[in-house]
Amino acid sequence: MRTALSHTEENYLKAIFKLSELNDDKVSTNSIAEKLNTTAASVTDMLKKLSTKKLINYEKYYGVSLTEKGKKVAKDLIRKHRLWETFLVDKLKFSWDEVDELAEQLEHIRSEILTDRIDLFLGYPKFDPHGDPIPDKNGNIAYHEDVTLDAMHKGDQGIIVAVIDHAPAFLQYLDKINLVLHTRIKIKEEEEFDQSKTIILNNKIEIVISQKVAANLLVRKVK
Repeated sequence: MRTALSHTEENYLKAIFKLSELNDDKVSTNSIAEKLNTTAASVTDMLKKLSTKKLINYEKYYGVSLTEKGKKVAKDLIRKHRLWETFLVDKLKFSWDEVDELAEQLEHIRSEILTDRIDLFLGYPKFDPHGDPIPDKNGNIAYHEDVTLDAMHKGDQGIIVAVIDHAPAFLQYLDKINLVLHTRIKIKEEEEFDQSKTIILNNKIEIVISQKVAANLLVRKVK
């Protein structure tokens, strides 16, 4: 049986895992502090605790990586979080901008049976409402092999498959301009000055988006 961890300890492990997904190198103390909106000193104190519990590999000034034990905890949390988001959107009809905070609370429920039952009930979904991959029971993750919209150019076409930024204000903005998951897009124009793009949605609606918006959307390219 796994030793019970505090919610804070679990959140640290999840944050380290997500940061390590962006960069194969060791995760820095400052990047953890920024992601969790805390101080570097607080991060250092927590890393010492997690290292003592053999959940991370930590050497001062050289960054942090998760041990296999730490990865399992992080993947279990992410699995629960994304399954809860899917349940809340698909079954309880929450909107995709409402579920992150709720799932943050629900992910700390420790029952593996409950998690497995939710997974079964939902039909073993591969992706959550934001397009993020849901780890399976064994920790396998089916990552997207796609590009961000800001890396596409005039004439390129694709389908929106995931949103990187889950901030409610951003998701509400995407709803407002009809730029949601599974939308087919075509790049009509791109501006050299600010990298904004004019895109056509589902061969009908024409909109202009900023580079910041484009950088937070994952697209599967199509012909």
